Amino acid sequence: MQMKEELPANIKEQLQKFQRNTTAYTELIREGGYMAPNKEIIIDAVTALLLGKNILLKGPTGAGKTKFAETLSYLFQQPMFSINSSVDIDAESLLGFKTLTYEDEKQVIEFISGPVINAMEHGTFLYIDEINMAKPETLPIINGVLDYRRSITNPFTNEIVTASKGFNVIAAINEGYVGTVPLNEALKNRFIVIEIPYIQGEQLKQLIVQNTKLEDEKLVDLFVKLSSDLIEAVAQGKIGEDAASIRALLDACDLSKHIPAKRAIQRAIADKLEEDREREFIMSLAETLFS
Repeated sequence: MQMKEELPANIKEQLQKFQRNTTAYTELIREGGYMAPNKEIIIDAVTALLLGKNILLKGPTGAGKTKFAETLSYLFQQPMFSINSSVDIDAESLLGFKTLTYEDEKQVIEFISGPVINAMEHGTFLYIDEINMAKPETLPIINGVLDYRRSITNPFTNEIVTASKGFNVIAAINEGYVGTVPLNEALKNRFIVIEIPYIQGEQLKQLIVQNTKLEDEKLVDLFVKLSSDLIEAVAQGKIGEDAASIRALLDACDLSKHIPAKRAIQRAIADKLEEDREREFIMSLAETLFS
């Protein structure tokens, strides 16, 4: 892939080195790392992070967004602090909290750093999972962390914390799910968006072979076909995106090593769904493919 001339020389050098080093990435996939549906996803994410940009991984549930973040952490040999967003997340969950402790037998107040402060001070990656699950009024706390300032005034200590070199933010978003809210434009504009689609075909077959206990090639091919049918059904609005989760499909593959495939699909995929019509649709597909 040709590097754009606008990229600084050191960035181009690191990217070209990464592109040549396919052996390490192949080994990473074999050990359970993220398998990208195309090379551009990896290159674009690496480019953004090398330029000091925040990246937002956007895609359906079970497509591998968290696995991708872990893979980027591995590729950069960079530890990663994580935040699992929810409606209950608040400033203490992000930044830290004060607690009473003892020092030379005297009781003192100590501040315990949270994931944002830890990542900034140590110069590591910060991963915010399901960022749009957090309440809209909570996230503006870290706006200064996400823009050119890379700093924040800690409301618990009144200290200004500036991120050390190497600090980067990776966030993930599932749009349109229950409990999520749209990201406001001010927050979204602080990210480079990377779309993470489901992998299919030969890549999915390779993923199943390398990451599950299923060895029967005929069954593997049938599960690849099942995944393709589920993704198509999602596109047609027949079932929700969670029914086509690659994570759930891999669970079904593992189970089918020990129990009948149709029952594995029921346990790992169908029974997770709320609507009877969706469960029936999936089991009808399973009956057709695995009878």
